[in-house]
Amino acid sequence: MATRPRILGQLLVENGCISADMLDQVLGPDRKRGERIGETLVRTGRASPEDIARALSVQLGLPYVAPPLCPDREALQTVRPELVRAHLLLPLTVTQRTLQAAMSDPLNLQAVDDLQFQTGKRVHALVASPDAVLEGIESHYGGDFVDLVDALPAVLRSPGKDAERAKLERATRKAPVVRLVDRILRSAIDDGASDIHVEETGQDVRIRLRIDGLLRQTLDLPAASRRAVLSRLKVLAGMDISVRRRAQDGRIAIEHAGRLLTLRVSTLPVNGGEKAVVRILDSDTAPRSLDGLGMAQDDLSTLRRLVSRGEGVVLSAGPTGSGKSTTLFAALSELDRDVRNVVTLEDPVEYRLPGASQVQVDRRAGLGFPEALRAVLRQDPDVVMVGEIRDRETAEIAMTAAVTGHLVLSTIHTTDAPGAVTRLLDMGVPPFLVAGGLAGVVAQRLVRRLCGSCRGRGCDACVDGHRGRTGIYQVLPISDALRDEISRGGSSSEVRRLARETGMSGMESDARRAVAHGLTSPHEITRLLAAAEGFGVACRHCDAAIPVGAMACPTCGRQRRVHCACGRGIERGWRFCPWCLRPARI
Repeated sequence: MATRPRILGQLLVENGCISADMLDQVLGPDRKRGERIGETLVRTGRASPEDIARALSVQLGLPYVAPPLCPDREALQTVRPELVRAHLLLPLTVTQRTLQAAMSDPLNLQAVDDLQFQTGKRVHALVASPDAVLEGIESHYGGDFVDLVDALPAVLRSPGKDAERAKLERATRKAPVVRLVDRILRSAIDDGASDIHVEETGQDVRIRLRIDGLLRQTLDLPAASRRAVLSRLKVLAGMDISVRRRAQDGRIAIEHAGRLLTLRVSTLPVNGGEKAVVRILDSDTAPRSLDGLGMAQDDLSTLRRLVSRGEGVVLSAGPTGSGKSTTLFAALSELDRDVRNVVTLEDPVEYRLPGASQVQVDRRAGLGFPEALRAVLRQDPDVVMVGEIRDRETAEIAMTAAVTGHLVLSTIHTTDAPGAVTRLLDMGVPPFLVAGGLAGVVAQRLVRRLCGSCRGRGCDACVDGHRGRTGIYQVLPISDALRDEISRGGSSSEVRRLARETGMSGMESDARRAVAHGLTSPHEITRLLAAAEGFGVACRHCDAAIPVGAMACPTCGRQRRVHCACGRGIERGWRFCPWCLRPARI
C-alpha cells in the first residue's frame, strides 16, 4: 500500500498529465501530511479531477465513468439519499442481483458494505471524479431538497387531508415551504430553463426543466409534497389556493442576480391532482438587433428591407416555442423609437422595450387583440406589434391598418412561409385585403447551437455538446406575381411554387447552411429536414423530396413517372394512355 501513490503518479506521468519533476515536487515538500497524491495534484492545480479519476481506474482495474453521470431512475430509488451523500457515491444501474455505483473513492470498503446491506445486492464500483459525483447528486437528488421536504408542515405532507384555506395559507408561508419553492425557481433560472414543469407521476412528483427546447428531469419529490409546492406557487402568483378543479393563471415577480424576472404560472387539473407550469420571462435577454438571430445575409437584408418600408404586415411564422416573438422584438429594436410611435399588444408582455408603449391584453376585462388593436389605431401609431393573429377579426384589422400606411408586425402558427398566406385565406380574410396588406413572412424553427468551448464533443459547460439555440429561417417577400395569385384566392401549392420561383429558398437549405457554418450539428437538423421534405413526394431511388407536380427527382435526376406523348403520366401496368389511347411504352 505504501507504493500506491507512486504507482498512480507514474501512470499520470506516462499519460502526459504531469511531468516527472512535478511528481517529485508532489511527493516531496508540496504534499501535506496524510494527503493522497491525487488530492495534492488537484489542490496545486497540476492535474484535473478527471485526470486523477482516469488514472485511478487504470490502477484499480475498474471502469471509468465520464461526466455527466446519467443514472437510471430505478437505481436512484433503490438507495437512500442520506447514504449517497454520506459516502459520495451515485447509483447508476440496478438489476435483480447487482447495483452499479459511481464512486469517487472505490477503496472505501465501508461504503460498499453499507450499500450491499441497504440494498441486498452485490455492488460493482465504477470510478468517477468527486466533482462528477457531486454534480450527479445535486441534479438527481436535489441537494438539500430532501431536508426541505422532510421539514414540510404536517398539514401539507398528508395528501389525503383537506385543510381549511386560512390554515393552508399560513402553512405555505412557513420557512421550509418557502425555501423549497425558492430553491426550485432559482435553480431553474441558473440553469437557463425557459419552463418549469411540476407534475404527478403516480407515487411521486416530478420536476422537469425545459432547457434549449428539451425537457430534462431534475428531481423527484414525494407525492406528499405536491400540495406544498403547488400551494406556495399559487400564493406567490396571486391565485386561489382552494381552487383545484379549474385552470388558473398568475404571475410572480422575482429578483435574481441583479435581474428582475417575471414568472408566468399556469395550473391545470389532471387525473388525481394538478399540474403547474412556470414560464420564465427574462427581459434582459431581449435581442438588441437582428444580427444576433443567426440569419443568412441575404435573408437578413430582405427582412430589414421589409421592416424599413414602414408599411405593410410582416409576419413571423412557426410553431409554439420557435422564437417568433424574439424575431419581432429584434426588428423593433432596430427602429428609431424616438421619432416613431411604436405600440405593442402582448399576452403577456415578455420583453421591456424602451421608447415603446406596451399594452397587456386582458380578455377577461374585455380587451382582447381585436379590441386593443382598434383602440391603438386611434392613437396615431407608426408601428404596431400584435402578439398573435388568432382569428379573422384581428387579421382583417391588421391588414386594413397596413393598407392605410401602418407597419404591423405579428406572429402566426404555420409550418412554412407560404403556409401563412393560405392560413390567412382559410381564416376568411378577403383575398384582396391579404394581397394588398401583406408585405412578407419569416418562417422559422429553433435548433440547438454547438457549444463554443467543445464544438459538440461535450464538456462541463454544456449538455451533450450543445449550448443555447439558433434559428433556421425562410424569408418570403410578397412579389407582384404572388399578389396577383393571392387576389385570385390561389391554392397553397401554387403559392408555394410562385414563392420558390421568385427566389424563396427552402428551410432545409438554411438548415444545411447552419451546419456548414458550424452553428449546429447534422443530428439537430434531421427532424427539420424530414418535416421540410414532407411537402414533396419521396423519390423511389434516393428518398429525396420531389416537388409536387415535378416529372423527375432534382437530386438523382431519375423520372418520377413515365409520360405519354400527350404529356399525361402513365402508371405501371397500363397498356394504353387513357387520355389519348396511344400504346403505353414503359
